[in-house]
Amino acid sequence: MILPLPDLPSFDYIRPKSYQQVSELLHQQSEDVRPFMGGTDLFVQMRDQIIAPKILVDVKLLPGMISIEYDHEVGLHLGAAVNLNAIAKHPEVIEYYPLLVEAANSVASYQLRNRATIGGNLCNASPAADMAPSLLILEAKLIAVGLNGERVIPVNEFFRAPGENALERGELLKRIEIKPPPEGWFGKYLKLGRNAEGDLAIAGVAVLGFPDQTAESGYRFRIALSSVAPTPIQALKAEEILNQGPISEESIEAAAITSRDACQPIDDVRASGNYRKAMVEVLIRRGLEEVWSAIQVGG
Repeated sequence: MILPLPDLPSFDYIRPKSYQQVSELLHQQSEDVRPFMGGTDLFVQMRDQIIAPKILVDVKLLPGMISIEYDHEVGLHLGAAVNLNAIAKHPEVIEYYPLLVEAANSVASYQLRNRATIGGNLCNASPAADMAPSLLILEAKLIAVGLNGERVIPVNEFFRAPGENALERGELLKRIEIKPPPEGWFGKYLKLGRNAEGDLAIAGVAVLGFPDQTAESGYRFRIALSSVAPTPIQALKAEEILNQGPISEESIEAAAITSRDACQPIDDVRASGNYRKAMVEVLIRRGLEEVWSAIQVGG
């Protein structure tokens, strides 16, 4: 017998005319109001009776929320309501930020990516957020807007706990800013799920490397992980191994092991904590080898 899914709770729909109106609603009725961008997670939570907001505020049409802008000097600006397919298909994102394309294409299915937004992926503050590792190693800045105007939040300060982000009462994520990537850089996002496509990450890793004469090794690497700790994290000790010593099979192996040791995974229905840690070591080794090979060819 197939049981029917519960209905969505009733709610009011508002299309605001300004960011100020959104901030006032979020500040005055924080428990009863939710911003609405793509709705791919919001409607599931409402259907499953996890949340029951009385008002959904559709912010997609506010200025800049669905824009993608690139400048060689400034970098990339992504409106928070830009959907993931738009990111993956944008010519300048493909040319200058292919790491973001890999991450965006790893999320759910093509149909869901037509609705799922980069802002929603971040604001849910899921430990398994696919966009988070790439944005961490690209050192993105998140621009929030509230009653007192805009506020800059470095992405490495945004994730507080599972489901908890750094937005304050009355604030809305407005855009994501990413500076131009380093000269000669290469990046890789690798994700392990139970299915080839469409699944939440059992483990996700992002690796970035580039020549840097200020580093002892002559190269600098950044490593970030998802789905293996309460929040997406950077493997800072593993980065230091590669930044300080010569790049070799031994240093790559040491960085992979150190990344594994940085994990604090849980056991759940998708995988055990021990399996997640083992897979992080495998994925980091693979990602570092690919990035290091690309740097050498590119150099």
